[in-house]
Amino acid sequence: MSLKVSNLRLDLDDPEQDLPRRLAGRLGLDPSDLLRWRILRKSLDARRHDDLHFMYAMEVDVSPEVARRLSAGSDPDVQPFVPERFDWPAPGDRPLEHRPVIIGAGPAGLLAGYLLAEHGYRPLILERGRAVKDRVADVRRFDSGGPFDPESNYLFGEGGAGTFSDGKLTSRSTGPDVNRILEILADCHGKPSIVYEHRPHLGSNRLPLVVRTLRRKLEDLGGEVRFSCRAEDLDLADGRIRGVCTSSGYIPADVVVLAVGHSARDTYGMLLRRGIPLVAKPFQFGVRIEQPQSQIDEARYGGLSGHPSLGAADYGLSVRAGECDLFTFCMCAGGYVMPSVSEPGYFCTNGMSESRHDSPFANSGLVVTIDPAETGSDHPLAGVHFQQRFERMAYLAAGRSYGAPIQWVRDFFRARASHGKIPSSYSRVQTVPTDLNSILPARICEALVRGLPVMDRRFHGLFLKHATLAGPEARGSSPVRIPRDPATRQSPTVAGLYPCGEGAGFAGGIISAAVDGLRTARAITSIHARPGT
Repeated sequence: MSLKVSNLRLDLDDPEQDLPRRLAGRLGLDPSDLLRWRILRKSLDARRHDDLHFMYAMEVDVSPEVARRLSAGSDPDVQPFVPERFDWPAPGDRPLEHRPVIIGAGPAGLLAGYLLAEHGYRPLILERGRAVKDRVADVRRFDSGGPFDPESNYLFGEGGAGTFSDGKLTSRSTGPDVNRILEILADCHGKPSIVYEHRPHLGSNRLPLVVRTLRRKLEDLGGEVRFSCRAEDLDLADGRIRGVCTSSGYIPADVVVLAVGHSARDTYGMLLRRGIPLVAKPFQFGVRIEQPQSQIDEARYGGLSGHPSLGAADYGLSVRAGECDLFTFCMCAGGYVMPSVSEPGYFCTNGMSESRHDSPFANSGLVVTIDPAETGSDHPLAGVHFQQRFERMAYLAAGRSYGAPIQWVRDFFRARASHGKIPSSYSRVQTVPTDLNSILPARICEALVRGLPVMDRRFHGLFLKHATLAGPEARGSSPVRIPRDPATRQSPTVAGLYPCGEGAGFAGGIISAAVDGLRTARAITSIHARPGT
């Protein structure tokens, strides 16, 4: 029988190999009485600088007699444990004439494709960008000062935007669907600990191998991925999907998953022309703040900063700033600021870090939520137009170079341009000192002026010390939602069309997008029989 044992402590210098002995001691057993054990959750308790330690929740199998005795005791941290089951429906009875087509090979599209392939549906994934190996080379060429490739960059290509955005696998959701996604990623050369870490992280150096391995497994299961194949139009008739017109020709389809990501702006335009319902939704907009990692370590860990068990410290902050909340987003400990660009002539930032978190800088998005009414238009793509307006201003302010407009925080408060070389992890060849007040919405500037001092006080003066701002940070979430039926997950006006993931406005991050892909694949299999059956 299984038990869950919570609040098991290890100090920073205690090796994890001690866990079975500590677990047995907590239960009053000999280690030999433990038939099987595994870590369910690991987290760092950093509430007190003088008492940093790790906390574990464990599953342990013991004999039925021992389990009954222990679970009948008074310790609330020892309880019977029945893992939640991951369920998959039996195939539906509606025949599929063609194999399912998935537009986009980001987390939502790849995981939807993998799970459909696992259940015999032989999906076809269309990706406008290139395979991840070629994509990495294109990104490195761009970072070295080379030309921008609109189809193979930080946002487009195998793995989607997530491949170059840090590899954080945190999610607000829990349960068997999330666990299944983490298990799949761990089996694709992701490190085993991602299934139980409180804030699992792979790193941008690991993600390309994980993505490539996942695609190869999908192909071994009968799926297919076509690269440099851009979806340009949908063939619709009588309220149903009939096929996809692509840059490589026409593909018939009676099930199409729209997993296009939040930066496929040309695809949004095509959907609007085709009469697919689109609605504007709230989205995040702001800047990226960067500080020396050493001062964040000091603020979070005090005298224990630098301990080998701790690594680079992260943070998450939210404050009320006037009429809105200012909050950090996608924090990259020991990371890099990078250009999150999908169109020539525009510029915005994002952040990433590698698995070792070994950059001397910390960075984070610093954003507010923009309501559609604040964009000045009721057009479904008003949020996209809002993003483009300020991304264009940033590009021009940087001399049309894809350099990052950057400013010392102290200069931002005084609304004066910074000068000289400013230290930064920015991954392309240059930054451009400027005054961000001239290229950001007034509401964003006001929120930063009001909220940043509050954040600094919470960090005892170590949040803004030597801090810079770069921006804008415009791609934190989709400004568009593609409505779908909550039960069938299909478009309410086009049968067989399944909006999915971040680009459809139903996810925000690698795991939530992957889970949305999983649930979309589950919905498809519950309705349709496998092709050819």
